[in-house]
Amino acid sequence: MTVVDRPYLSIGEVLALLLEEFPDVTISKIRFLESQGLIDPERTPSGYRKFYEPDVERLRVILREQRENFLPLRVIRDRLENGQIDDSGALTPPRGIRNVTMLERDIDATGENMVPDDVEVPTSHHPAARAAAVNGSTPAVSAAPAPSAPLAAAQFFAPVEVAPQLDIVPDTFVASELCSIAGITTKQLAELESYGLISGRGSGTTALYSSSDLAVAKVAAGFLSRGVEARHLRGWRQSAEREAALFEQLVLPLLRQRNPQSRQQAALTLTELSTLGADLRAALLAAALRNHLEA
Repeated sequence: MTVVDRPYLSIGEVLALLLEEFPDVTISKIRFLESQGLIDPERTPSGYRKFYEPDVERLRVILREQRENFLPLRVIRDRLENGQIDDSGALTPPRGIRNVTMLERDIDATGENMVPDDVEVPTSHHPAARAAAVNGSTPAVSAAPAPSAPLAAAQFFAPVEVAPQLDIVPDTFVASELCSIAGITTKQLAELESYGLISGRGSGTTALYSSSDLAVAKVAAGFLSRGVEARHLRGWRQSAEREAALFEQLVLPLLRQRNPQSRQQAALTLTELSTLGADLRAALLAAALRNHLEA
């Protein structure tokens, strides 16, 4: 076991910090702001976001401009770039990013850091940890039960983002690598990106793609080889985003409680909802195609 002191937060930890001032913010909202070029967090080698103090303060500024001035994101982005909006953090210092302490343990297949139930993980930046410190105790974070479906549900709720050993499995890919592994052409990759199914970081030959992008590309390759065009796959993306937004709204009450048990329950609930969603889609599709599938 190695003790790691990291100066950044995961996306779920950032969400926990923002919820007090912005109760309607979600993981999807933060990701959307990134996709629109308003924030650009660093990434671990496994593709997880790393938020530092300037990133969190910039998020606060963006959300305030939306809430108080009703500015479109394009206008906010332009004003941030030309200095009309100050995101230096001079007025509202970000809270709780310095001195983030965690225990580095084994990493599971999804790249998440799995911590046994009986192991205490001190994270002094988190509100739950600060409350516990007042009471003279140290909060413990328990690992959520293993998901029954291949969904990284815990990624929505800030498992500590620890880079896996790079000599075991590469988790980022350049365009040529992704195309080769997924079995698609560079033109097909560009089409998938244009319809929002894949989102690389950077541009051209230097763009980097995550393992999630690779997973999408592999499935898309099966559709493309059967004559389904990239533009037709937008419906799946839009449906997944609506489903994710619904699930996030359902677990927000748990997140707002800001304690390890609630976060664990939120991750478990997300996993269960995702499994139910997949089962419902399969059942509805089978019913719609029943006349064609029955012998």
